Amino acid sequence: MVGGGPQSDNVIHRMAMDDPIPWWKKPHLRNMYLLLFPCVIGIEMTSGFDSQIINSAQLLPAWKEYFGHPTGGYSGILASALPLGSVLGLPFIPLINDNFGRRWCIMFGSCIMIIGTFIQGFSKNAPMYIIARAIIGFGLPYAIVAGSCLIGELAYPKERPILTSLFNACYFIGAIVAAGCTFGTQRIKNDWSWRIPSLLQMAPSLLQVVFVFFLPESPRYLMSKDRLEEAKNVLIHYHAEGNADSEFVKAEIAEIKVTLEIELEHSKQSWADMIRTAGMRRRVLIGSLLGLFTQLSGNVVISYFLGDVLKLIGYTDPSFQTKYNLGNQCWSLVCGVSAAMVVMRFRRRTMYLTGIFSILAVYVGWTVCTAVFIAHKNPVAAKFSLFWIYAYSPAYNLCFNALTYTYLVEIFPYAQRARGIAIFQFWGKAAQFFGTNVNPIGTQAIGWKYLLVYCCWIFAEAALIWFLWPETSNRSLEELAFLFEDKEDLTQLQQKRVETEQGVGELDNEKHSVVHERQV
Repeated sequence: MVGGGPQSDNVIHRMAMDDPIPWWKKPHLRNMYLLLFPCVIGIEMTSGFDSQIINSAQLLPAWKEYFGHPTGGYSGILASALPLGSVLGLPFIPLINDNFGRRWCIMFGSCIMIIGTFIQGFSKNAPMYIIARAIIGFGLPYAIVAGSCLIGELAYPKERPILTSLFNACYFIGAIVAAGCTFGTQRIKNDWSWRIPSLLQMAPSLLQVVFVFFLPESPRYLMSKDRLEEAKNVLIHYHAEGNADSEFVKAEIAEIKVTLEIELEHSKQSWADMIRTAGMRRRVLIGSLLGLFTQLSGNVVISYFLGDVLKLIGYTDPSFQTKYNLGNQCWSLVCGVSAAMVVMRFRRRTMYLTGIFSILAVYVGWTVCTAVFIAHKNPVAAKFSLFWIYAYSPAYNLCFNALTYTYLVEIFPYAQRARGIAIFQFWGKAAQFFGTNVNPIGTQAIGWKYLLVYCCWIFAEAALIWFLWPETSNRSLEELAFLFEDKEDLTQLQQKRVETEQGVGELDNEKHSVVHERQV
């Protein structure tokens, strides 16, 4: 088992955690956080909106009639076109994210999604609908990868874990709006019952297009492009409320510079970097598994095919299904935000292991109750199944929702962060594509027994998390850049950090403060 090791004594982390002034009493930082919501944290609303567009649309008579009452593989491809488009777009994300900056990458992805949503809303047939969803999927990971990087790199260290956790929680805002909108439009007796929600899917992307350039660029990106003064100004303005003499910002600038120098000296900023060292291979393995786990832990069954599982336990009324679905999304938002609020109170491994074992317990309970209902038509078992579906949300949110981007930002260093999150997205979207195609076939072919497959797989996930996941809490991003690296790099960083802490008052000189000769 991989333990967390000794707690950090990093000066940046210590100074941030000892800061007695809360963020809402810092005007510049407060304004930045308020802007982060519509144009960055809200990116995941598109993913949530999409899951409920498909989940809810399948309950609409007009949608089913228009697309020929899709079932099995046909139903699967209508849902899975979006993750397929995401997989196609992922290899090119670092080209924009690392060369043009986080904000331009968000803008690019958002514009692509707006185009795709417009085509989706006015689709004339199933192929046009599938292509439109693939276009949305192509643009979505550009915004997600850049947005998660930007949050982690702009946030004050004290609030960073909470903000990156809220990023994923916004999924449920989009899901609630989509479920509520579709619940309202089901009374429309024509194609606009599904076209209106489809067009509304562009709303989060419109927010990003309007607001993203009101945010500053990532100071780490600016430093990597030798735009040191711009980076300093961003950190001074937001992390020190305009105080250029802030000891904290001086130490922060020095540590970022030193870490970037070491990282970029060892990196060609190419995909080959992801397998060059044992440490990077370990990161890629964890990121890939995390992508699989976030989509293959049974959540796709509830997110995309809730109607099918409700039919298994006798709830076939579309009105009940839409109400139950809307209630579940509201409950999930509460669970997601609550989990994000407690990430600073618990260690990462503790939350992951508690969450995955809770998911396993929920799936076992759900499977048993569904089997009992089908065998004996026991209404109590059916009601318990409804309970277990709701119980799934706090379990899933505790680990895979709250911690996903927090953990990814922490385990991947700056030079490979965009590629690392893109790899996570690849496996996540591939798993989503697999799940959205296989789940309707599985539930149709073997019914409740299909849930047993998830019980076994979730147990395997728990074992892998137990043995592979390292502890990352209570450390700065720069310190975590060497989480898996060899002793030579770690010793070099520690020496630079000692120099930084001893000479923090002399860090304003760009040429001579922390740029030293070193041997690798």
